[in-house]
Amino acid sequence: MQRISRFFIRRAAFAVGLLLLLIGASGWGFFAHQKINRHAVFSLPPEMIGFYKQHIQYLTEKAVNPDKRRYVNKLEAPRHYIDVDVYGDSAVYRLPRYWKDAVAMYGEDSLHAFGVVPWHISMVKYQLTQAFLQRNSDKILRYSADLGHYIGDANVPLHTTENYNGQLTGQVGIHGFWESRLPELFFDDYDLWIGKASYIRNCQEAAWDAVTQAHEALDSVLRFERELTQEFSSDKKYSFEERGVSTVRVYSYEFSKAYHDRLNGMVERQLRRATKMVADFWYTAWIDGGQPDLEYLLIPAKVPEKLMVDEAVKLRRHESGTLVEQ
Repeated sequence: MQRISRFFIRRAAFAVGLLLLLIGASGWGFFAHQKINRHAVFSLPPEMIGFYKQHIQYLTEKAVNPDKRRYVNKLEAPRHYIDVDVYGDSAVYRLPRYWKDAVAMYGEDSLHAFGVVPWHISMVKYQLTQAFLQRNSDKILRYSADLGHYIGDANVPLHTTENYNGQLTGQVGIHGFWESRLPELFFDDYDLWIGKASYIRNCQEAAWDAVTQAHEALDSVLRFERELTQEFSSDKKYSFEERGVSTVRVYSYEFSKAYHDRLNGMVERQLRRATKMVADFWYTAWIDGGQPDLEYLLIPAKVPEKLMVDEAVKLRRHESGTLVEQ
C-alpha cells in the first residue's frame, strides 16, 4: 500500500513540475498567447467569424500546444525563435527569405541550430490553406491555433537573439519578465482591437517583417532593464509571490511598472501587431483555400492531441518554472 501511495505521489509531483515548466516555457506566456488568438477572432470577416467564434475556446486553450510539444519533439523548439545575430551584423536584412534558399546557403542542421520561426510560419500557413481546401474542420482549428502561436513568438524581441534570456549580458530572467510578467500585470490597460483582417500578398515576407521589427526593438528591451537595475536596489527590484504551492521570486511591481513605462507601450504594440498578424494570416489562408463556406463546418470538432513528455529533450535555460532564476 505504501509503495502504491509513493508511486502516485511521485506521479503527482511530476505532473505539478511539468505544469510549472510549461508555464515558464511559453513564448509570450500562456496568458498572452491565449489573448492573441482570442482577440484575433473578432477581426475576421462575417464569412469566417461564425465558425471561429463557435470554436473560440478551443483556439484560446490550444494556443499553447506548440509549447507543450517542445517536451515531446526535439524538432519543435527551433520553430519558436531565430537567433539572427549569430549570422552577423544586419543579418536580419540579409538572410534568405525562402527556405530552399536558406538551406542551400547554410544547410538544415545549422538553420535548426539557430531557429526557424519565420520559415515555419510560412509552412503552417500552407498547412492551414490546405485544410481549408479540404474542408477539414479539425485541421483548420489545429493549424489556426498553431499558427497563432508561432506568429506570437515571432513578434517577441527576445525570440530573435542568441541572448534570449539576458544570459550574455548579466540580465538572466529578462525573457519571462518581458513576455510574461509585464502582460499579466498590465494587460487590463491594453487595447487589442486591431480592426478588420487584411489579405497578405506575401506571407513569407510578412513573417520576416515581424521578425525584423521585433529584432529592432531588442536593444531597448535590454538597455532599459539594465539602466533601471542601476536605479533599484536588489530588495526593491525583486519580491516574492505565491504560485500554486510554491513561493517564487519575481520582479517587483514597482520595478515592473518602471520598466513598462520606460518601454513606452512596446509590449502592447507587439501584442497588437501579433493579434493583427494572426487575423490576417487566418483570413489569407481562407482566401487562398478557396473561401469555403464555413457554415457547413459549424459542428463540434474533435481535435485530440496526445503529448507524452520525452525527458531526453533539452530546452533553453529560460524555460524554467520561475520568472527569475536564482
